[in-house]
Formats: sequence, structure tokens, C-alpha cells
Amino acid sequence: MTAALLRSALRRSAAASYMSIRAFASPPGQQRKVAILGAAGGIGQPLSLLMKLNPMVSHLSLYDIAGTPGVAADVSHINTRSEVKGYAGEDQLGAALEGSDLVIIPAGVPRKPGMTRDDLFEINAGIVKSLCEAIAKYCPNALVNMISNPVNSTVPIAAEVFKSKGVYDERRLFGVTTLDVVRARTFYAGKANVNVADVSVPVIGGHAGITILPLFSQATPSANLSSDEITALTKRTQDGGTEVVEAKAGKGSATLSMAYAGALFADACLKGLNGVPDVVECSFVQSTVTELPFFASKVKLGKNGVEEVLGFGPLSDYEQQGLEALKTELKSSIEKGVKWHANSKNPKINSVYEPIKPTFRPLSPHLPIYKPQTSSTVSITNRVSAIILTTVPLSYAFLTLKMGPMCLTNESVYQAMYYSSKLGPIALQVTAIATVYHLVHGLHDLYQMFRP
Repeated sequence: MTAALLRSALRRSAAASYMSIRAFASPPGQQRKVAILGAAGGIGQPLSLLMKLNPMVSHLSLYDIAGTPGVAADVSHINTRSEVKGYAGEDQLGAALEGSDLVIIPAGVPRKPGMTRDDLFEINAGIVKSLCEAIAKYCPNALVNMISNPVNSTVPIAAEVFKSKGVYDERRLFGVTTLDVVRARTFYAGKANVNVADVSVPVIGGHAGITILPLFSQATPSANLSSDEITALTKRTQDGGTEVVEAKAGKGSATLSMAYAGALFADACLKGLNGVPDVVECSFVQSTVTELPFFASKVKLGKNGVEEVLGFGPLSDYEQQGLEALKTELKSSIEKGVKWHANSKNPKINSVYEPIKPTFRPLSPHLPIYKPQTSSTVSITNRVSAIILTTVPLSYAFLTLKMGPMCLTNESVYQAMYYSSKLGPIALQVTAIATVYHLVHGLHDLYQMFRP
């Protein structure tokens, strides 16, 4: 009896959950292909699941450097409308993107404790540039939802890439700031003791730290919260990402909530494409509502992406102060992205390393890298050992250079990219020279040993 009641309860719960999920989308319209770049990652996998549940999606394209065939096979078993295909490796990126109406980019390394925004930027900038170049080539008219952090810089980088390819349309590029809105609604509902489903809170500015400015003075339903409570809610919304990173003890970041927020915003974009009227969401877009070239505020979505960038309305004194305070940091982040793109020539190297000079400064001929020995078994053994010890780190560094910007899910590779970048080109030069030195002399010793 108990087992039967439990099964019945689970069926009712599952049905209610499914209907709740389906509620975020409008009824199916025309054929819509959605591509997720970085689909095998911590955000990409749950985002893939949520987009599979969206009835407006007819084709779901999942891309990553590895692991996507498995994710695609798993997700494809869900009995919803969309056809799912997985693509792995750079050579399949074009096929993954071709014909896409919407491209969502969660690819990149998440922030970890002790990692600065500059560290995060250096790794993710190259990834974003490489992917946007492919978008410009294979689906230039797609809407692009940028999740990869730092959004305040990656969106300007994407804009510069599209400009350089002659396909930039400011209406089609979005920085996804929906997670800030989701957090603001949740925290406000808890403090105001209201139903979170009824809450609306606009969030303006950017998508990092103090650039996130929730407008609780415009929240509905209204609540009589003190200034201290508003300050605390604002601070918690701004530090929401850090709260999750610390709670996970450095072993993860806000992946599940970000996937949910990404699915919500993607759903709004699809509704706009399908002609659903009055679709309004907050997003980081090219804007004239302030003196900054990009700014997050409410935008009205339509068949071409952004139909109208809306102003942010009247602000409280506290919010006005916050607006003025965020402008300097947001401006710096935007300019950093634009400058990075202007200075980058080879996205597969400069995204992590400074440009390596074409000429090497020779080491002193008197520097005893390795003392020549007479040909013997000991000499050959020493040579082989030296070659292994020098070739392994060189190969590791080379793979980091070669594969770095397209490594979307393997965190160990991201860490290698980060720490290798700190070593600089000199370490690569020394390793390369030492390897060649030992290789040449090893061959010479072999010749001396076996010559007639």
C-alpha cells in the first residue's frame, strides 16, 4: 500500500514538474535550430537538458571538444520534439553551427577561489574569439547568447570579431545577465515574504560585482524594506557567484542556476523570433541609455533580436549612487575586451600567451647545458633520459598552445593554460633549445657507437 502511494505521488510530482518546465515556453512554432557551444561542461549539460524540454526547439546541436556524443545520446532519449546531434572537435564546429537560429555560449573556465577576473579573462577571451569567428562564418544571422565570463568583456570581444568579419548586427548579440535577475527575485521574495513566482526585479549595469545593480525600488509586489535590508539584498545579489563558489569549496561554480537562467533567456529569444508580442528581459547589449557603449537593462525582443532598448526608469538615491559607482569599472571592462581584440593577431596563441618573437636570443656558447661525453652505453642512457625530461614539458606546452582556445570542458587543461602563461615564452625557448641540443648529441653518440 505504501509503495503504491509513493509511486502515485511520484507520478503526480513528475507530471507537475514537466508542466512547470513546459510553461517557460510558448507553443511550438516554426523550425528552430539551437546550438550550444560548450555543451559537455558544468553549465552546458543541464542547459542542454533544459533546451531539449523547450517545445520551440526543433533541432538541438551540442558542441564541445570532447564528450558531446555521450551528452547528445543521453539527452536525445527524452521524449520531446527536438532532434539532437552531438559534435566534437574543431573540425565539426562548422556543422554544429550551420543553420542555427540561436547560439548559446557557456564555454570557458569557471572562476575558482583566488582566481582574479584578469586570470579568467586571459583564458576565456581566446575561446570566445575562436567560437565567434566560426559563428561569423557559418551562421552570421543567428542570435548569440553570451554566457562565458567575464560577460562585461566577452560581449565587446564578440562584437569586435563580428565587426572584423563584416557581419555585426547589434540587435543579435546578448550578454546573458538573467542569473542576476533570478537571484534578485529569489532573495527579494525571501526577505519580503512574498510568492517568488509573482516577483519582478529589474537588474541593470553589467554582470560582475558592483556592476550588478538590482533596482529593488521598482520591485513588484512592493514591500516596505529598510535601507539596511535593501543594501544587504543588493550586496548578496552582487556576490551571488562568490557565495556559490565558496559553498562548493572551490570545486565548482554556479552551474545549475546559470543553466536555468540561460534557458529562460534563450526561451525569451525564441519567443521573440517566433513573433510573440511584448517579450521583455534584462540583457547586456549595445546601448545608448548611458554614455557606455554596452549596458544591461530591459530590452524588448522581436523577430530580429532587440527591437528596443528600454530605459531603467526612476532610481532611488541609493541606486543612483550605485549607478555612478559602477560606470568606471564597467567602462574599464568593456575597453579591456576591445583592446584585447585589437592586440590579438593569432587567437590560438595570444589568447593565453604574449606573442612569441620569431627570433630567439641565443644562449651563451659557454653555458654548460650538457657536457659532451664519449660514446658509451652510459652516454646513450643519459641522452635518452635528457630527451624525455625535456620533451615532455615541451610537448605539454605545445599542446596547450595548440589546443588551448578550443578546450571548453577540461579544467586541467585550463589550469595548464593559466600556469603556463605565467612561465612566459622564455621557458619555452629554453626547453626547446635543450631538447634539440640533447637530440642532436644523442644522435651523434649513436653514430659514434655504431660506426665502422
